[in-house]
Amino acid sequence: MKPFPSWSLLLSTYNWPEALEVTVNSVFAQSKLPGEIIICDDGSAASTQEVIDRLRKVANVPVIHVWQPDEGFQLSRIRNKGLAAASGAYILQIDGDIILHKHFVRDHLIQATRGHFYSGNRFYLSPALSKEILDLRTTSVPVVPAFSKNVIRQLRIPALQKLFARYYHWEKEYQFILGCNMGFWREDIFRINGYDEAFEGWGSEDTEMAFRLINQGVKLNFIRFGAIQYHLHHKSANKENSERNYAIACKSRENKSTWCQLGVDQYVLKDETKYLTAANSKLPFFGD
Repeated sequence: MKPFPSWSLLLSTYNWPEALEVTVNSVFAQSKLPGEIIICDDGSAASTQEVIDRLRKVANVPVIHVWQPDEGFQLSRIRNKGLAAASGAYILQIDGDIILHKHFVRDHLIQATRGHFYSGNRFYLSPALSKEILDLRTTSVPVVPAFSKNVIRQLRIPALQKLFARYYHWEKEYQFILGCNMGFWREDIFRINGYDEAFEGWGSEDTEMAFRLINQGVKLNFIRFGAIQYHLHHKSANKENSERNYAIACKSRENKSTWCQLGVDQYVLKDETKYLTAANSKLPFFGD
């Protein structure tokens, strides 16, 4: 793999320390480690801090905990704070309720190209298998043979990744993106001011952010047969704000918006965006 600029991994969590521990351990097991892990914590209790303290003792990369008080579902806000804390030129974004395939990071970095951002695969685990994984605290996920549309998402075929990433891209019929499995350049996300904190409650904050990136001229491509994550089963979130949030996202698309008022600029120096654009080529590189 060719040398690559520094990168950070953002991981969102809320009051599920058992899943967080499994997720972070799957990051530690990556064939290509991120430069740092930023845990974006939307108000978890002390039990999550205890898990993070334990993980830090065995960590092979820096683990940074960004916490905010629990004021309801405020994912956009905590992700912005995580973005402000991240130092990498490239950002990988996941949630704390998944297990990463051991080549997840490598697959994302191989595809990463200027002027593009990427979304990978999510394979849904059954309730029984999810419970077994959490009980054992394992990061090993067996191949699930049952036939379904979901099954193909667990297949890693490197020879097909670049082909699909090139030709499988955002079109008008796509209505959402996996915010739990994204890769983008930090300077691109700062240029649109990160996530819009007008979003409260579950849904569409990642889709709206993607619309602004696309409106800015950054192309969205999908990684297939790679960048795989296994989603631990859990009860669905409260979706009472989902229609309102999706309407906000659609408005950004229709208005060709490239900026949000309540964004990441609240948490960084005023000249940070200018610095990122001008100095990006001077950032340190990490090879094999």
